[in-house]
Amino acid sequence: MTAGDGLPGDDMPIVRGISERWRGLRDTLLSSRRFQRWAAAFPLTRPVARRHAVALFDLCAGFVYSQVLAACVQLDLFSLLQHGPQPAATLAARFSIPVQAMTALLEAAASLRLLERRGERGFGLGPLGAALLGNPGVAAMVAHHAALYADLADPVALLSGTSGERRLSRYWPYAAAPSAPELTRAAVAPYTALMAASQPMVAEMVLGAYSFARHRCLLDVGGGDGSFLIAAGRQAPRLELKLFDLPDVAAIAREKFAAASLGDRASVAGGNFLADALPRGADVISLIRVVHDHGDEAVLNLFARVREALPEGGTLVIGEPLAGAPGVDSVGAYFEIYLQAMGSGRPRTFAATRQLLHLAGFRNIRRRPTRIPLIASVVVAQS
Repeated sequence: MTAGDGLPGDDMPIVRGISERWRGLRDTLLSSRRFQRWAAAFPLTRPVARRHAVALFDLCAGFVYSQVLAACVQLDLFSLLQHGPQPAATLAARFSIPVQAMTALLEAAASLRLLERRGERGFGLGPLGAALLGNPGVAAMVAHHAALYADLADPVALLSGTSGERRLSRYWPYAAAPSAPELTRAAVAPYTALMAASQPMVAEMVLGAYSFARHRCLLDVGGGDGSFLIAAGRQAPRLELKLFDLPDVAAIAREKFAAASLGDRASVAGGNFLADALPRGADVISLIRVVHDHGDEAVLNLFARVREALPEGGTLVIGEPLAGAPGVDSVGAYFEIYLQAMGSGRPRTFAATRQLLHLAGFRNIRRRPTRIPLIASVVVAQS
């Protein structure tokens, strides 16, 4: 058969050629200073040129923005200002910071909508600062980013592997030492606390997209301190709860279940989900912010263990941000570099996750929409 037979895909080389030529023309124009000046002056292209200029500036200034946020979190400004605006001089005296420097921080935070100028009363909460108060997990993430920023001081050295020991890999010790006996309670406590602080946002997205009330028993693998299971247990009061994580993490979860009066519904097992068999008996297993922390070989191994632990027709629920999800392009950019610094894992699209699930023997794989995909998407599969 020839290209004229009309078979699907016959025109693909032509389409790709046209697309590449268009991209080449676009790149040539956008890199031309003469074209940039013309586009900024021409009424029809001026709004686009301005948006591109602002986007490029935001990329250059992004680290400064993040440090403004970090300073506000470190000073606990949002909690302080929720009771009402305060003058810059008052805040400067409180934190022993020169008035001029404190004013610079407050003005910068106001320009980022973290704070607002309130005239003679000083500065109060802005819309983003107020929203952050309702999501304490965001503040916890900002605080731990100090390790990431230190690793990114020389990003090329980080990527080339010549930067020495990474602070972020010490923060997530299982990335460097996946063997359960090597990880003590002191080693797992910081990241377990961070996961617990940010878990309510993730649990809200997952439980809003998938109801566990239809199931009898849920096993949360890599379940941390049990925060997700507690939330799922509230959604489904008859649901039996099981948790599997590293022994010292599991011990923290056991204490939290007891404090939540769930001792009669919840059981905890310690082990390494990359090396040990998973507990059986659950008809649904969840992996909440677990998969993207590991490479493809480890994930395929994990999926196979989950498939083995589930009964025929059992369900796997994955909850985590997915690269390529509509409207969340920044997820891929963030996690690509974050996981490089962490030393383990990679962000995956739904298609890449689905392929690994197929290889592990799962079927009927589908993505459930969530209200805020930036926080978490949900993938459901049957064994």
